[in-house]
Amino acid sequence: MLGGLCRIMMAPEPLQWFTRQIAEPVGHLYLRLLILLVVPLVFSSLIAGVAGMGDLRRLGRVGLRSLAYTIVVSAISVLIGLGLANLVRPGERLDRDAAARLKSEHAQDAASRIEAVADTRNETPLMKTIRTLIPANPFAVMAKDPPDMMGVMFFALFLGVALTGIPAARSEPVVGFFEGLFAATTRCVEIVMQFAPIAVFCLLFSMTTKFGFSLLELLGWYVATVIAGLAIHMFGVYSLSVSLLSRIAPTDFFRRIRTVMATAFSTSSSNATLPTALHVAETRLGVPRQVSSFVLTIGATANQNGTALFEGVTVLFLAQLAGVELTIAQQLAVLYLAILGGIGTAGVPSGSIPFVIAVLGTIGVDPALIAIVLGVDRLLDMCRTVVNVVGDLTLATWIARTERVEGTSVDADLLHSDRPVME
Repeated sequence: MLGGLCRIMMAPEPLQWFTRQIAEPVGHLYLRLLILLVVPLVFSSLIAGVAGMGDLRRLGRVGLRSLAYTIVVSAISVLIGLGLANLVRPGERLDRDAAARLKSEHAQDAASRIEAVADTRNETPLMKTIRTLIPANPFAVMAKDPPDMMGVMFFALFLGVALTGIPAARSEPVVGFFEGLFAATTRCVEIVMQFAPIAVFCLLFSMTTKFGFSLLELLGWYVATVIAGLAIHMFGVYSLSVSLLSRIAPTDFFRRIRTVMATAFSTSSSNATLPTALHVAETRLGVPRQVSSFVLTIGATANQNGTALFEGVTVLFLAQLAGVELTIAQQLAVLYLAILGGIGTAGVPSGSIPFVIAVLGTIGVDPALIAIVLGVDRLLDMCRTVVNVVGDLTLATWIARTERVEGTSVDADLLHSDRPVME
């Protein structure tokens, strides 16, 4: 809000100087420090967490429950989005001249994104999955910018499972090394988190000074539909989840994770928020490390309910704008694809845009129309990342309660204290 007001009231030169010389460097320093810690944190926490569970049957049970939760809650999120898009019909409310202006303004960016998607269209879905999931060189995917977290997680899970199948005398030194690495990385996260309030303010300020309110006015109905759907899902569906499944008061749950929500909003990245989410899950929610290290790291890529909702609304919005009326069968296909897209989308800023481009081509809508939403995508990305990360935490608390790892339980007396919810 402050950035938007400064954009209106201040002269452009001093505002641009402050944004470029102070706000952006401080915000990006914080963001890059978090991203710096993602790979060692994910790699060490998954290996230590999987090896710490010991029993592969428990690991399989946790994995199946996590998958079932992800599919069900993602389906609910897409249904909310499709329902609102059909009710509000934002694509029929956007002025055609404004749509043409937005399309031309972001045409070059849209063309590059469409070309990047076209490069992989000749691959079969199974081949795409294999290439994404199983890296040929695990160290190469770690070195990418941003890193390929699906490949990192697969290698870590594979190594962690292997450690459970060898004698303890040989596995303990390896597990001990990764536990030490996880502890050291966690300490780094705690140091970085001390600068979170200032850094988050700088990130949001620099974003709003560039963004302004004019684009929101043009795409107001579309933006309002997406944000309304995300709000219903987070404060409605997630509140029911933590209340009925995790047995935690929703108000207490949201109060304890506000740092995670602020980090997710400012960074627009589930991966960048992961260090904060792991720290808060263990220290503020009392989720055992074995559970949080597995559920949250996998969930950062696979459990993205907010992204699934956004994808469903965006596809219908652009179809309405193009005058393409989707049948019930086609909308069910969008539901199915959005669930898969939410599971497979990269946890980085604008990671869902390639999926939307691919779906538009399958339903007969010009993929170039994606240019219309690119201007507001960063704002909506910030909002849906919050929903994605909160969804991971609701899943982690439920798994922790059902698994009873190391005596984990929910004590109602803790809900009104500053101690962890679970002990």
